[in-house]
Order: sequence, then structure tokens, then C-alpha cells
Amino acid sequence: MKHEQIDLYAVLGLTPQATQAQLRHAYRALLRQHHPDTRAAEQDQSGASTDAALQNVLTAYEVLRDTARRADYDRRRVLPRSGPRKRTFAFTVATLAP
Repeated sequence: MKHEQIDLYAVLGLTPQATQAQLRHAYRALLRQHHPDTRAAEQDQSGASTDAALQNVLTAYEVLRDTARRADYDRRRVLPRSGPRKRTFAFTVATLAP
């Protein structure tokens, strides 16, 4: 089984600054959209991809609704980089008096 890392905020269409109310609202809207009992007949034809999307929504909400798990996810979250990483160093130089 291949383990892919997904951005849980992107799954719910939110930013990391989203409130719990925004999180709950996005979750419920996506749940209605992807749930087998409420999705449109056209989506039933692509059941496997819709079921995977539903599983991603459930996983994202499970992690992000719990403040401790969300904080842990935020600490471990890997953001995509655009271009080479620049390293900067700060030095403090002390002058010794003779």
C-alpha cells in the first residue's frame, strides 16, 4: 500500500488559519457532496474516486478538529517549496578591547 502525503487543509478547501467553525462548515458541505446517500447520480458512476475523496475528507476532519492533533499536524506539515532554498546566517561579532 502506497502512503501518499496529502494537505489536509487543501482537502477541505481551507487555509491553516481556519477557525473550528469554518472547519466544521467545510467538512459538512463536502460530506454531503461525497456521501453515497446524497451524491448525484453522475458521481455514482465514478464511485471509487468519490469514495477516495470521501475518505480524505473524513481523515482531514478527524485530524484537524482535535486541537492537539491539529497542532501536531501543523508542526510536521511539509510545505511545497518554490525554487532553491536560501540559507541565511546571522553573526554577532564582538570586538575585544586591548
